[in-house]
Amino acid sequence: MADAEPGAAALNSAIGTELFVLQSVASSTIAEAGTRSTIYLSTLSSGLVAIGFAGKSPALLAVLTVTVFPTIFMLGWFTVVRLVDTSVENITVRRRMVRIREHFVSLHPSGPDLISLDNPRTGELGVRYSRSSFLFTMASMIGTVNSVLGGALVALLLIFGGGAQPLLAQIAGVVVGAALLTATLMYERRRIRAAYPD
Repeated sequence: MADAEPGAAALNSAIGTELFVLQSVASSTIAEAGTRSTIYLSTLSSGLVAIGFAGKSPALLAVLTVTVFPTIFMLGWFTVVRLVDTSVENITVRRRMVRIREHFVSLHPSGPDLISLDNPRTGELGVRYSRSSFLFTMASMIGTVNSVLGGALVALLLIFGGGAQPLLAQIAGVVVGAALLTATLMYERRRIRAAYPD
């Protein structure tokens, strides 16, 4: 029994350290997601300003359309992929922290009063997550904006490169944008469900 006490104390100390590390990782994933989203949106804003200044010159507008928009669009895809990564990482970290908290609650009869676990009715920290919660992540937000950009790029390419009528080009842009958004959301949902099938 005497040997078990020091072992338990060492384990609890290690678990406390692990909890601190996981909290740091959770904070860093959120900070990274915010930074990446800001970089993308700032780049998009700058590109749109440049396009706006070139609006009076069709030739310059065409050049910017085939250079600036595709670059920002690819940056958007890279951003979405990494944002999905950080979402999966954040979910992993939070689940591990919940297990550690459950262990700490079981250490003493006063544990449940001092360390509150998530309420099954209200969800984690008062937020109830469902299967559609992925629609409200930063990845979905950037994916939506990037899909609109992709649709606009297709419309502009059809107008400047293919000589298409503006209405037909706009319809094609809407269809492509909707397809891109669907693909983005399906990718995000598949990645999250692959990591957490329950």
